[in-house]
Amino acid sequence: MSRPLVEVQDLAKIFDVSQPWLNRVVERKPRQFVHAVDGVSFSIQKGKTLALVGESGCGKSTVARLLVGLYKPTRGTVSVDGIDTAQTLAGSGAQALRRRMQMIFQDPYASLNPRWKVQDIIGEPLREHGLISEAEELKARVGELLQSVGLTPSDREKFPHQFSGGQRQRISIARALATQPEFLVCDEPTSALDVSVQAQVLNIMKDLQRQRGLTYLFISHNLAVVRHVSDQVGVMYLGRLVEVADKADLFGRPRHPYTRMLLDAIPDIHMSGRARTPVQGEVPNPLSPPSGCSFHPRCPHANERCKAERPPLQDFQGIKVACHAVEEGRI
Repeated sequence: MSRPLVEVQDLAKIFDVSQPWLNRVVERKPRQFVHAVDGVSFSIQKGKTLALVGESGCGKSTVARLLVGLYKPTRGTVSVDGIDTAQTLAGSGAQALRRRMQMIFQDPYASLNPRWKVQDIIGEPLREHGLISEAEELKARVGELLQSVGLTPSDREKFPHQFSGGQRQRISIARALATQPEFLVCDEPTSALDVSVQAQVLNIMKDLQRQRGLTYLFISHNLAVVRHVSDQVGVMYLGRLVEVADKADLFGRPRHPYTRMLLDAIPDIHMSGRARTPVQGEVPNPLSPPSGCSFHPRCPHANERCKAERPPLQDFQGIKVACHAVEEGRI
């Protein structure tokens, strides 16, 4: 195997969510911190898609923002093609690196400037990176990008409010593709769309990946979408990866109890009759996470070791799992 395009090592992000200083003094409360991402490691091969899944609040979107440099990591490194992104984005090579990686945001209604025409929205990265300066050439390039996502060149003269949600997300994809990036971070790009529109947007993204050799980090909580687009799947829980496996392995034979619970929550349209355990309990308060394995309060296989010792993410029969029960053969 060649070196992965994207490598993430021990990535962590801690947010200070304390009350103002005076409130803490009057109420005698300590400072509070949230470990939004806590020691995440993974890699993505060029031209492949890694999907991150998990319940809301597990840290998926924070990982996305850390990868593209919108947040600075508290600990750990992100490398794109062997280049440390944190150091590069702080130096003179920032613009060249930003051309190579772009992000598609979750909400197509909030991510587009309502006062700009589509021509200006898609043309902005081309101007900012100095790729095109001539007005007519810029106009032609924007038309090509709109056609590549299933819209027409004449749409460049319209405003965002004149488009549906699915069309707006296509404009977001066209904007992300403007600098001809190698790596796209997709933060739940279809969650705000109707199911039929989701399929159209996902098919466009898969076609673009085949044509341009794009590498995706795809973030979603919809397992049906993940099954359609991913090559590898990482399951997150409370800021940590609990399982990383190829798509076929994860959906065919999930190992971690949390992964099993997520898959059991999918409606069984084939009525196979297999035993199913719905997702039980609530996600713990991230301000005071459980000791040991953070999933142990909801896990049917938890024992005393699970309550006291945090399981590391380790290789097990070709996949990576962070679970004492799997390691000891109790599942």
